[in-house]
Amino acid sequence: MVFENFLNRNKNKDGDYIVALDIGTEFVKALIAKMDGDKMEIIGVGRAHQEISDMYAGAIADISGVVRNCEKALSAAEKQAGLQAKKVVIGIAGELVKGVTDTIRYRRPQPDKPLNNSEMEFIIEKVQERAGRKAQKQIALETGNEDVEIKLVNSALVSIHIDGYKVNNPIGFQGHDVAVQIYTAFAPMVHIGALERVAEELSLELLAVAAEPFAVSRSVLGTDANSSFTAILADVGGGTTDIAVVNDGGVEGTKMFGIGGRSFTRTIASELDLSYEDAEKVKLNIDDEDADKKIVKDANEAIDKTLDVWIAGVELALSEFDAADHLPNRILLCGGGASLSKLVEILQQPDWHKDLPFTKKPTVHYIKPSDVVGITDVTGDVSDHTFITAMGLLRVGYDTIIGSSSDTIKEKLDRILRI
Repeated sequence: MVFENFLNRNKNKDGDYIVALDIGTEFVKALIAKMDGDKMEIIGVGRAHQEISDMYAGAIADISGVVRNCEKALSAAEKQAGLQAKKVVIGIAGELVKGVTDTIRYRRPQPDKPLNNSEMEFIIEKVQERAGRKAQKQIALETGNEDVEIKLVNSALVSIHIDGYKVNNPIGFQGHDVAVQIYTAFAPMVHIGALERVAEELSLELLAVAAEPFAVSRSVLGTDANSSFTAILADVGGGTTDIAVVNDGGVEGTKMFGIGGRSFTRTIASELDLSYEDAEKVKLNIDDEDADKKIVKDANEAIDKTLDVWIAGVELALSEFDAADHLPNRILLCGGGASLSKLVEILQQPDWHKDLPFTKKPTVHYIKPSDVVGITDVTGDVSDHTFITAMGLLRVGYDTIIGSSSDTIKEKLDRILRI
């Protein structure tokens, strides 16, 4: 078997394989996938637990600790795959990752002249510059550091209108007014630098850093430029809840707030006077019919206190999508924190969303690995909604290496935009 692995490593065409590292607050997940045309096949899966001190609010707090955990997860994935891949995509989360969709309206000086690629690239550059200034101001305000450095981590085209008419391919069109909507995500350089250091320590080539809610949206959108997919995506991790609103295949924006699975565990530990480890066990077994009824009752009461704060965070995040006439009537959950059944229950209640622009009561479901477009798992270990973010990171890696096989200007520009 060792000799076989050696042969596989030497036969490995580096460009054919991608590693996704989902560095979560509770777990590091590593997926190794082989690219085959516009499809990907997961051939290696690894997971390692993080210590409490390794992460803070979704961001890396201890680089050496996170590197050790990544090594464990990678080792397990490489052993299963029988090879080592070198190109990696890493997710980034946290309240200081800002993802917004901006619209710029550009009045063309020569409306009778057909629009060309260079003019479109100029317009897109202006959108990104404006979004960057807004993100820098917001992060500076929240951190109290006016000199905070930020970097664009993801950018994707949402829509193009010429004189109010929506087009997929604006090249060759004439007209006065061009309105371009672009999703952009920015993060502080200190967070990105930590991820770059992790990749360096692991001897991996960093293909891309992806805002995790953007990665989740990529998992369900796939390569279809004309997708009509519409939903609210909520990735509930250990340290944060990341929300993306997707409308007609375009990411309208992403929001993050610092309440996740660990918040519920800490409340249980405080209210029941337990250690963090024991409180986590209680939380994980709260739906077990054989669990102590008194402990379950007290734990549920403790969870309810944090649950009220969490649902208020969801409502506030969704209220900030004020450019939308209405919100999608479908909420799709992923992430380890979403396994808590009470989160689904409160989202199904009729009153929490009464002040939000829903046209009807939203339905709530988990995103299943089978819902992820163009990615299949041959290991049998990618079993539930907790792996969706990592699968989305694989899709971002595919976008970065290949782009799209389509010749539409939307996808050509997406290849330029994706970082």
